[in-house]
Amino acid sequence: QVQLEESGGGLVQAGGSLRLSCAASGRTFSGYFMGWFRQAPGKEREFVAGISWSGGNTVYVDSVKGRFTISADNAKNTVYLQMNSLKPEDTAVYYCAAGRLSVGSNYQSPDAYDSWGQGTQITVST
Repeated sequence: QVQLEESGGGLVQAGGSLRLSCAASGRTFSGYFMGWFRQAPGKEREFVAGISWSGGNTVYVDSVKGRFTISADNAKNTVYLQMNSLKPEDTAVYYCAAGRLSVGSNYQSPDAYDSWGQGTQITVST
């Protein structure tokens, strides 16, 4: 079982930046896919960005392309989400997730992941 712990959330004005961190522990992560999701009040959990731990391939939801960057530091077992040009609609609880996705897995579905962090609140004010 992978343990995940997010940090870096907070309150920021529109146009500002934040960096989230997700520290992973519990096992080796070769072959894992790491994702960031977010959930706003009254909405479903939404895929934001993902990265393959070993290959570094990245994917993003269209609404954050060009603004958010996901990266991984293998030596520190930590995944980051750099968020720039934040908008009020980015306000949500952000979750880090890990899963051993197979061919055909939908990386945008929360069901594809078996380990989750506790979440960290991001609030973007106008």
